Amino acid sequence: MNENPADLAPELCVLIAAVLGLVNGLFLPRDRQWRVAAVCAAGLAAGLAAAGVAATRADLAVFDAFLLDPITHVTRITVLGAALGVLVLAAGRVRGHPRESEHYVLILLSALGAIVLGASADLLVLVAAYLLASIPAYALAGFGKDAPGTEAALKYYLMGALLGVFMLAGVTLLSGVGRGTAYPALRAGLAGAPEAAVAAGVVALLAGLLFKAGAVPGHYWVPDVTEGAPPAIAAFVTTVPKIGAFAALYRFGADALPSGTSWPALVAVIAAATMTLGNLAAFGQDNVRRLLAYSTVSQAGYLLVPVAMAGRSALAEPALLYYVAAYAVTNLGAFAVVLAAGRDDLAGYAGLMRRSPLLGLSLVVCLLGFVGTPPTAVFVGKVLMFGAALDGGYLWLAVAAAVNSVASVFYYLRWIVPLFGRPDRPLRPAPGATGVAVVAAAFSVALGIGSGIALAVS
Repeated sequence: MNENPADLAPELCVLIAAVLGLVNGLFLPRDRQWRVAAVCAAGLAAGLAAAGVAATRADLAVFDAFLLDPITHVTRITVLGAALGVLVLAAGRVRGHPRESEHYVLILLSALGAIVLGASADLLVLVAAYLLASIPAYALAGFGKDAPGTEAALKYYLMGALLGVFMLAGVTLLSGVGRGTAYPALRAGLAGAPEAAVAAGVVALLAGLLFKAGAVPGHYWVPDVTEGAPPAIAAFVTTVPKIGAFAALYRFGADALPSGTSWPALVAVIAAATMTLGNLAAFGQDNVRRLLAYSTVSQAGYLLVPVAMAGRSALAEPALLYYVAAYAVTNLGAFAVVLAAGRDDLAGYAGLMRRSPLLGLSLVVCLLGFVGTPPTAVFVGKVLMFGAALDGGYLWLAVAAAVNSVASVFYYLRWIVPLFGRPDRPLRPAPGATGVAVVAAAFSVALGIGSGIALAVS
């Protein structure tokens, strides 16, 4: 067993930054709490650097419960990068707030929970990570203390608490019949356990992880929280926790469950239901934040496809890791445009291409990226996802994903078409949000072109 704390350098950087942020916030006057944002950003940047270095080393397990492998490396880098972008988006909106420093610290703590969620190889660590990723996010959702935010936070908390109880019941049942909590021991123990008990435990455990992923049936919080929470936090909760949740789902299916279970069929059905419900619900939305909320639900369905193929296709892991990174960049970019524009209604985006061409182009790239249009990064992710479904023998699931991808074009076009119309008012986009949107769109295109060339060559 490896017990070297230095192997957890990225997580320690985030934790130290959070502690320093809290301590500094106690003594800094209100007009100088921006220094906490600088400390937190430095911690995230240091964590990114450490994660990049760690990705070049051989795989290993730390404390027998925290795996350092490609899944963890991608989870670390994606979560830390997305959290840094959210920090930039949030900084301007909470400047001078009495709880400004706590706002930044809560973002870091929830991001830390998402990283541990994706790296955990033990059911007990998984539960602890679930709580760490969830509780700060509940507080962030209601941070504005207005009526929509309070309602969003309450719904978020109640749904998380309910499905978290189911998750705890599933962990208890699986650890009992599997005679252990570590994934290798669990895999061996569950092979001889009663099938009904294993199935009940898996379904209960899925309830909590699907809540974090924003997938059916744990998706009910997504539209209300996305609309009621501050825009930067809406971007956070629909991006960062999902990264850890999908990594945890894949690792559980691949490492903890014995072969021959009904995991692929169960997750495939949930994936099809999630992408279909998300797309159908998005069609009639005139509020762009609710539209993006249901878009993230549909994207969760696509991300569940490689999760369902865990252990059945060699393409499943690269498909998930690439897609989750591409989704994080695209979703963050779309929410950055919403924050910069300052409007939640579709009509408010009329003429955006004329008022701010760079912002309008960034939005077009992100929305077409959700569809899977080349040369965006999500296009490559969807190609890998389709390949994993076909390689795993689930042709019907690949067809369902293709049909849903085509159907999603229509509600994204409802947002894209007005961008080229006549503007109804001048626009003064927020510099920070505009920068994040442009960087996200450019990165999506660059990553898509580079990966597309690499796939073509190979």
